[in-house]
Amino acid sequence: MPHRNAHPPEGAQESTDNVDTNTQPDHCELRCVHPETVALARASLADAPVYAGLAELFGALADPRRAALVHLLAQQELCTCDLAASLGVTPSGVSQHLRILRALHIVRSRRVGKFVYYRLDDAHVAQLMRLGLTHLGHVEPLATSAIAGARMAVQRDELGA
Repeated sequence: MPHRNAHPPEGAQESTDNVDTNTQPDHCELRCVHPETVALARASLADAPVYAGLAELFGALADPRRAALVHLLAQQELCTCDLAASLGVTPSGVSQHLRILRALHIVRSRRVGKFVYYRLDDAHVAQLMRLGLTHLGHVEPLATSAIAGARMAVQRDELGA
């Protein structure tokens, strides 16, 4: 439990508002602004467009299908048909999700003949996915030995074909 001061720190400006002693535990018991702390906090803030971009990024990942799609791409590069089959959606449905992710530089594509393959744009996206899964209690590594083994088998088949 955080330490509660009986008196505001030196230099703090105490509010003249009446303080309800029955407030929620997530509120200070004494309304008091600490000017030095507030100045440091404000100085650490980025410009508003940075937070707008961050909200867009998290908004894109807020859709469960897009989150699953990013999770798949954190493990390996996949073509749109394989992504659609893995997620149980239509190729056009997965393409709509990929369009959003591509616009936000979360994924990138490459064409090989008639196939379009997708992968994550950079390692930060995979790291963000790992952190999110860890936070939720799903601490398994994104690329398990079973996935690595399956990937090696597919590569062997492709080389033999």
